[in-house]
Amino acid sequence: MSAFQRADILIPKTDLETWAVVACDQYTSEPEYWARVEQRTGDQPSAYRLILPEAQLNAPDVDSKIEAIHTQMDRYLQQGLFEAFPQSYVYVERTMGSGAVRRGIIGCVDLEQYDYRPGSESEIRATEGTVLERIPPRMQVRQGARLELPHVLLLCDDEEDAILKPLQEKKETFRCLYDFDLMEQGGHIRGWLIPPEEADALDERLKAYCDSAPGRYQDLSGSPFAYAVGDGNHSLATAKACYEALKAAHPDEDLRAHPARWALVELENLHDPALEFEPIHRVVTGTQPEQMLDALEKKCGAAEGFAVTCITAGGERTICLNPKLGELAVGILQEFLDDYLKDHPGSVDYIHGDDVTRRLASVPEAIGFLLPPMEKRQLFRGVIAGGVLPRKTFSMGSANEKRFYLEGREIL
Repeated sequence: MSAFQRADILIPKTDLETWAVVACDQYTSEPEYWARVEQRTGDQPSAYRLILPEAQLNAPDVDSKIEAIHTQMDRYLQQGLFEAFPQSYVYVERTMGSGAVRRGIIGCVDLEQYDYRPGSESEIRATEGTVLERIPPRMQVRQGARLELPHVLLLCDDEEDAILKPLQEKKETFRCLYDFDLMEQGGHIRGWLIPPEEADALDERLKAYCDSAPGRYQDLSGSPFAYAVGDGNHSLATAKACYEALKAAHPDEDLRAHPARWALVELENLHDPALEFEPIHRVVTGTQPEQMLDALEKKCGAAEGFAVTCITAGGERTICLNPKLGELAVGILQEFLDDYLKDHPGSVDYIHGDDVTRRLASVPEAIGFLLPPMEKRQLFRGVIAGGVLPRKTFSMGSANEKRFYLEGREIL
């Protein structure tokens, strides 16, 4: 069975400009963003009613919020809010504010062929270290939910653009399912239903791509793979954990056809020119900035190396991290922070955007680190060679370019 395949897709029959909202793991330090979304959606049908923004994950009423999410899912299904497209693919084009167009295919992944653990030899692999403590709160949202709304972006290493290009060339002959502007400067999105004959051809191209995977990167000692989780790793890890928990709770049942075995995702090409890797910066709060900077310079500094801009209320300075300590600046810095914060006060947040990082770091007892971007060609190589990349190594675009919740799928 293919690791990425057709899915039973649901499309809302409502105002999609109000329906679609950005991934829940964005704007975690900007509650005002989510306040605007709540005001914008009002009492209209919206994916906002079906998700829990991570900015609210530690709210005192989180249990009642999750219960309300599950209740709203039931209500939308009972109201017949969705049009169903069984065993289908949807071709998607997302136009960014820059005018660049990012292409993708909506389908589902087989969680039996996904493993987020370092050293995995599965067809689908995590690109960053999975923080296991982040999974249980997300499981609380997914378990008991009748619907999933995906923000996971899966990547294929298709230099020839053999998978997506034929769809791009024929899209105007397909049925257009949606065509609208996304809120909060999210750009524009269009989606087309891939007809059966083109879906068959796509399946053949996907098979050929997967069959060629073992022949790539022969210069590396690790095992090659077909698909990398480019965004939403913890969401997909949560889907996997829920599926494994389901199997453990029903050891005598055959669950091979259970809908929880699969998760809805968007597949994109790593080599798409519109797909840009942005660094994910760090902001530490509740700490002594100068003391941390002195420790960083002493342990990791060098005359030349990876240049990292360090921001405090007192100004900015650049520290070069010693390249002998790792392949990526983010890995060196993250290892330092993890070690330092074991014995010193402070908490880390992961921030998209230079301006936001500077703003959050320009207050007392805070420090921000602006990291250089990672080159795309390092992605598959890094995962094959090292198991996973350091957590929060990169972001596929800025926060407002993240995937918006739009399509859905029943998972119970």
